[in-house]
Amino acid sequence: MHEPLLPPSLLFGTATAAYQVEGAATEGGRGPSIWDTYCRTPGRVARGESGDVACDHYHRYTEDVALLADLGVDLYRFSVSWPRVQPEGKGKVNPEGLAFYDRLVDALLGAGIEPVLTLYHWDLPQALEDEGGWRVRETACRFGDYTRIVADRLGDRVNRWITLNEPFCSAFVGHAVGRHAPGTREGTPALAAAHHLLLAHGTAVKELRAAGAGEVGITLNPDHLLPATKSEADRAAVERARTLHNRTWFDPLFTGAYPDNEKETWGGLADGSYRREGDLETIGQPLDFLGVNFYRPIMLRDAPHTEPDPALRTAVDIGAEQVSFDGVRHTTMGWPVVPRSFEDLLVDLDRRYPGLPPILITENGSAEPDEPDSAGRVHDRDRVDYLRDHLSALARAIEAGVDVRGYFVWSLLDNFEWAYGYERRFGLVRVDYRTLERHPKDSYHWYRDHLKAHRSRRTQEG
Repeated sequence: MHEPLLPPSLLFGTATAAYQVEGAATEGGRGPSIWDTYCRTPGRVARGESGDVACDHYHRYTEDVALLADLGVDLYRFSVSWPRVQPEGKGKVNPEGLAFYDRLVDALLGAGIEPVLTLYHWDLPQALEDEGGWRVRETACRFGDYTRIVADRLGDRVNRWITLNEPFCSAFVGHAVGRHAPGTREGTPALAAAHHLLLAHGTAVKELRAAGAGEVGITLNPDHLLPATKSEADRAAVERARTLHNRTWFDPLFTGAYPDNEKETWGGLADGSYRREGDLETIGQPLDFLGVNFYRPIMLRDAPHTEPDPALRTAVDIGAEQVSFDGVRHTTMGWPVVPRSFEDLLVDLDRRYPGLPPILITENGSAEPDEPDSAGRVHDRDRVDYLRDHLSALARAIEAGVDVRGYFVWSLLDNFEWAYGYERRFGLVRVDYRTLERHPKDSYHWYRDHLKAHRSRRTQEG
């Protein structure tokens, strides 16, 4: 099978997130996050697991940087743990926490790898959650303070900054579905959380600009949404879902307006009580890039609301029901593998939002069974096929005119997969959770060979 040909200038990397890999949950002055609390609530996480140890990246980061260097990536995307830097989410700064990220950034630069820093990947300090969390405006202000602290410390070495990772998950999976921390099922408060996350983003952009940051962006996880049938009802369900999944974020960020169908989507829950004059101006700060995470498409049909009383509905109870895809492979997450949807999503976003900043694909990958053979090797052919096919789809999107500048595989390491604990593996590198030993999989070697060939073309054409 032919390798996908991509522009020689395209940058490649891998990604991780603090709570999923760092471990050392009670070391070095780190305070508790909402995920520490969530994991200790019975029934929340598979087998009662947590990120207490995770991959122990906090202690083994040099080993992981060596894996990145051997892989040959241009970029490494990681997140900073807010409670490691500010244990209470405000006030006192933890010098040991900042020192860890100093060491990590220096190790990456020493290996010739550019750090791409995400400020927030879901680990809100528990002390702020106790005061209302993302439901209250004050948290956006505190996020600005935290951003300034990190930028002052690392801004001389970090050029690319991402404010938030997938605020959809923080607001709606966390506050309406209840499958992520803080694990609540709310209506208007979840919509308030969405707004305050965007406000936090805009506030952080201002702080980063003031600190002289090189490039600033946000990572969203827009979904490619398909109707189950051509019926008017199913198409309307998709439009409501498009507002929930995509427009809530893209419209304020890139059009300067809130979605015009909020009432059709949420009814009285979208009362706007959490908004103030000037918020859109803060939210819509110009960006240097847009991070896009993509894994799978979603097919929907019209369905009755779960809660008959509109006032009692959660923010995800919008009268739309997911339908399974037939005739395609599914990953161990149960997600359909449809690479063409990756291309279609990127082209659709490019056309719906003229003037989008350049795109970085900040996450793309698959969870697979990954059973090692008798010698401990993992022959993850399905993951190799997934990555190759999605890179081919990316090449077609770029050929169609979408301005994509970088691509990150999720993830470098098998890690703590949130409510699934450690049973779902996304890594290019297998982690033995008993010994914490790292074992590169076949996909690691395939990606390394792909990057070597890509660099060769870059040299020849550069």
